[in-house]
Amino acid sequence: MKIDRVETFLVPPRWLFCRVSTDDGLVGWGEPVVEGRAEVVRAAVDVLAEYLVGEDPLRVEHHWQVLTKGGFYRGGPVLSSAVAGLDQALWDIAGKAYGAPVHALLGGPVRDRVRVYAWVGGDDPAEIAEGVAAHVEAGMTAVKMNASGRLAPVPTLADVEDVVRRLAAAREVLGPHRDVALDLHGRATYPAARLILPAVAALHPLLVEEPLVPEHGHRLAELVACAPVPVATGERLYGRADFLPALQAGVSVVQPDPSHAGGISEVRRIAALAETHGALLAPHCPLGPVSLAASLQVALATPNFLIQEQSIGIHYNGGTELLDYLVDPAPLRIVDGHIGRLEAPGLGIDVDEEAVRRADRAGHAWRNPVWRQDDGSFAEW
Repeated sequence: MKIDRVETFLVPPRWLFCRVSTDDGLVGWGEPVVEGRAEVVRAAVDVLAEYLVGEDPLRVEHHWQVLTKGGFYRGGPVLSSAVAGLDQALWDIAGKAYGAPVHALLGGPVRDRVRVYAWVGGDDPAEIAEGVAAHVEAGMTAVKMNASGRLAPVPTLADVEDVVRRLAAAREVLGPHRDVALDLHGRATYPAARLILPAVAALHPLLVEEPLVPEHGHRLAELVACAPVPVATGERLYGRADFLPALQAGVSVVQPDPSHAGGISEVRRIAALAETHGALLAPHCPLGPVSLAASLQVALATPNFLIQEQSIGIHYNGGTELLDYLVDPAPLRIVDGHIGRLEAPGLGIDVDEEAVRRADRAGHAWRNPVWRQDDGSFAEW
């Protein structure tokens, strides 16, 4: 069996899919994308496909090694994301070739279902209580929300109180037996994070995500030492070497994205590395159905898994939803805040190829917003 073609598709709202086909008819799907830079990743996939065409798709680990290390210049979000989608597609083919779901090839399931959370509040959190109540009514047991909109380098007392007030609104609806995660989205400076994390501790967030931008990771140990809440990070880290300093700094939760951090192969290894540090895995996944299916396969086979992000109803989607590109959405349906074990071979989903090709004809050019402080200077989004 040989790979005979690699195709990519710009799929609204902001996704990129890849399709890897073989000369005996097996097809694998992946989701290689950097949000806001999908066209750049598409070009990287095209370059990497020059190596893959003609190769045996079942040599998944060998291809991962060549794709990540075969060029003199390595790493970074574009290359790691291009490799990630191709890796997902190769695992999908492998599962179909062996007649087993990917989690079976990773050692078998360690759980029967995967707990997921839902997003509330958008980029500038509003109407939190109403949004949380809707998710509770739908059976969700956990939500995640941005801590704030634009943050000043040193927030005022009122700014910090606004964060606490919004989190308190969510907690009031959730009660003590459901969870809320708080995302700082890298919007906080180190002094801002030092103010906010202790202020929210009494409301018992499940985790506080990305309190610092990755380039300030050398301050994580100091922040963790003073933070009375679980600190999480990782959506903008792209491999084991990136995660090691964060784990040594004492983060409680790692959040690699299976469409950014080298795919199933590397996320699985990041999870094992985290386990040796007593940290938990909560994969980042605000993307499409292929990325989610890849995440779920890892979650099902990972002992130190905590909770899974998913994008149904997320504020980025804008008229296109997670399940729109599937022939049968049933495998990714959420019941009582969980997605059941995927049993079909490969990634466990059936992508609607006709819908994907139709969507690609329209394409997209999604870009994240650029924010400004009151004085006109740049603000983290």
